[in-house]
Amino acid sequence: MSAAVARIAVTAGEPAGIGPELLVRLAQRDHAAQLVAIVDPAVLLQAADALELPLAIVALDPDLPATAHRAGRLHVQAVSTPRAVVFGQLDVGNAAAVIETLRIAADGAERGVFDAIVTAPVQKSVLNDAGFVFSGHTEFFADRVARDVVMMLVAGGLRVALATTHLPLRAVPDAIRADRLERTLRILHADLRDKFALAAPRITVLGLNPHAGEGGHLGREEIEVIVPLLQRLRAEGMDLRGPLPADTAFVPRELAHCDAVLAMYHDQGLPVLKHAGFGHAVNITLGLPYIRTSVDHGTALDLAGRGVADAGSLFAATALAIELVARRRASMQS
Repeated sequence: MSAAVARIAVTAGEPAGIGPELLVRLAQRDHAAQLVAIVDPAVLLQAADALELPLAIVALDPDLPATAHRAGRLHVQAVSTPRAVVFGQLDVGNAAAVIETLRIAADGAERGVFDAIVTAPVQKSVLNDAGFVFSGHTEFFADRVARDVVMMLVAGGLRVALATTHLPLRAVPDAIRADRLERTLRILHADLRDKFALAAPRITVLGLNPHAGEGGHLGREEIEVIVPLLQRLRAEGMDLRGPLPADTAFVPRELAHCDAVLAMYHDQGLPVLKHAGFGHAVNITLGLPYIRTSVDHGTALDLAGRGVADAGSLFAATALAIELVARRRASMQS
């Protein structure tokens, strides 16, 4: 008997951004899983009309077995936007609907209705303006399951994880604590092994300060926090290098010796990764009880409705989600 087809929830993100049109483009190809868009179907059809692309909407029946996606049609779990959507123009009146799409996706993944979640970009500013406390998808899903998680971006063979995510730069040093860093490294190590099938993950850890602190002359976080922790985890058998200076850790000879890089803060590691693979990189949340991937870009309000947005990252995020589901299922059967 053939394996059951995976069911993947795909959220449209900010309705006035490029998310809806990216979903329409995603729907134009076959996929080896059932894709379920969580969105207002009227907004999807509005985007399809603007792109002059065919799209048949099929209401999701979760009691029926999942079937592989076929080009030109898309299963939808509807969430109405109360205000008319004008591409490129934010409306706080639709913020609650955006949060509801995430809630439905998370609830379905937690209950096993969805095997994975793929998210299109949201506009954090409009969600906060509407009164929601929202710092990002990663934090939203982590709060739902009350787990520590790790943000990691993937572009080809390059994987960059973050010790801290959406923090003001002045708050980062206080957040680089041994207990938090240890949890991050354990999650990263475990998911590289379990999700990416790396039997003995090799992790390069960056220093916080320029030149990794220059022996304490440019900061002492490396000496007081990072080095002692790495020594202790190495004694347990983890393959950890560092702390290395961020300005040399990404050269080819260094990357040849690692499976992932752990950066201390958002703009230390992600500019390098996005330079290497922008438009085709994938954001994955490690540590969740389900698989969640996302695009590597924002809502691009200036491009919305013009039909020029690149859907490459959404295609990559969807393909990786399908791959990780298949790998998880295979490991459970072995």
